[in-house]
This record gives sequence, structure tokens and C-alpha cells, in this order.
Amino acid sequence: MAKQYDVLFRLLLLGDSGVGKTCLLCRFTDNEFHPSHISTIGVDFKMKTLEIDGIKVRIQIWDTAGQERYQTITKQYYRRAQGIFLVYDITSERSFQHIMKWASDVDEYAPEKVQKILVGNKSDEEQKRQVATEQGNKLAEAYGMDFFETSAFTNHNITESFTRLAELVLQANKKDLDLLGGSMNDEFNLAVLEEQEGLCNVSDDTRKSCWC
Repeated sequence: MAKQYDVLFRLLLLGDSGVGKTCLLCRFTDNEFHPSHISTIGVDFKMKTLEIDGIKVRIQIWDTAGQERYQTITKQYYRRAQGIFLVYDITSERSFQHIMKWASDVDEYAPEKVQKILVGNKSDEEQKRQVATEQGNKLAEAYGMDFFETSAFTNHNITESFTRLAELVLQANKKDLDLLGGSMNDEFNLAVLEEQEGLCNVSDDTRKSCWC
């Protein structure tokens, strides 16, 4: 049986509850959008394979709960990530201000080589905008990150932002591709083990459907 991918990366979605992390994930992996909001409990993940520069890249994307009570759980995933999205809602100045806290946590808990992208989500809600595009650009520049404004509702910049982070991770880990490659079964066994240990507390219904 032909190998389904050449390398596997773990990406992490971070940001306040309600900024649309789950919607971004579901739009990218399943091309689905559900406007109803059901907060992620603990951590959930989805998989997708991309081809970048002739390399089949399997990305395991972890969707984390933004509520403070789950942050002890989610921080355990930082050290396993090769790429991280820092997500805020352009209609919420508060979620934008909290990006500095999320970035500080990443600096403390994530690997040194982790790649980061800043995402301002819900760009379709222009009439409710509280955070100017230029503010996002300036913050991303201060942290040395790429910046995208996205909309899971209209599918704006979804593929572009996920592909860009995968590209950055691939570039940063060119020398270590063999170390990052693994068997599909090993990766799923790891996820099952984490669920059994209570790290990944997500119901079956949440896994089957995408909700923001």
C-alpha cells in the first residue's frame, strides 16, 4: 500500500472562546460552516493532507478550548506543536488584546522552532468591526508573524492561511523531515491514549460535526 503522506505536522489553534477557531478548522478540513456556537471542551482535532513543493504533508490540527478553565489541559499540547495559529475576532477588541497573553504562553510552553501566524477572523462582519486591519498588521509585525484576516463564513483566506503555516513549518524543519515523519497508526494511537488519559475531553457528537 502506497504511503499516504511523507511527513506529519501538528498545528494548534489558540485564542479566546468564541473567536471562531472551530469554524476555521471545519471550513478548512470539511468545507463546512455551522453558525451555531458550541464551545470546544478541552481539545479536539482533525486531519488534512496538503501537497507542498512535491511533499505530501499530513497536518493534524488541534482545536483548543479558549475558556480559562481548560488552559491547563491545552498548554500540554503546546510543546507538541510545530505550528500555531493565534486567532482573534475582528468584532472583539477584547479578543485582540488577549493575543499578547496567548503569545506569551506560546513563548513559555511551545518549542523554540514553532512557527506562528496571526489570524483576525470574522472579516465578513465588517459592520461590527472593532479591530482595524492595520492593528492586526502592526501586531503581527511586532511578533514577526504573517497575518491573515479570514472568514469561515465566506471561506476567505482559509486555505491560504493554513497552507502558509504548513509551508513555514516545512521550511523550518527541512533538516528534520525524517524525525517528523511517522506512521498514521502511531499518530491515531497517540490521540486515543490522550483521550483515555483525560487530556482530550470531547464527545462523539462534537467529533462528528463542526460547530463554532
